[in-house]
Amino acid sequence: MPCQTLTPARSRLNASYRNLTLWTLQGWIAMFFIAAGYAKLSEPMDNLVELMRWPALVSETMVRGLGIAEILLALLVLAPLVSWKHGRPLLVMAASGLMLLEIVMLAIHATGMDVGPAVTNLALIAMTATVLWKRAREVR
Repeated sequence: MPCQTLTPARSRLNASYRNLTLWTLQGWIAMFFIAAGYAKLSEPMDNLVELMRWPALVSETMVRGLGIAEILLALLVLAPLVSWKHGRPLLVMAASGLMLLEIVMLAIHATGMDVGPAVTNLALIAMTATVLWKRAREVR
């Protein structure tokens, strides 16, 4: 099979598709974490305990603080919309923070036998890892 080299136009088109895909993933990640953070901030603790088991094991302050962190990190994932030069390092930092948060929550959900949230965390980890890997390469 012969090796094909990409024309400059085709290379730009591939980069454009890749960028569009990454922005779509960043948007989904941001929407999910803004919604999750808002729920942790606005819902009464009784509702949160009913929806998820783990808030019963920690203080209300921790749940509310986690909600603030999720919203802040989600907004930083969209930081390049404001400034591409300064936003990219913030995006990589936020994606790293979300990845750490997702891994911890996956462990908590898996040990608590919460299959639905664990599968959701796996999907979020896959999306965030892709964004982190590709966008970190752009920062260098």
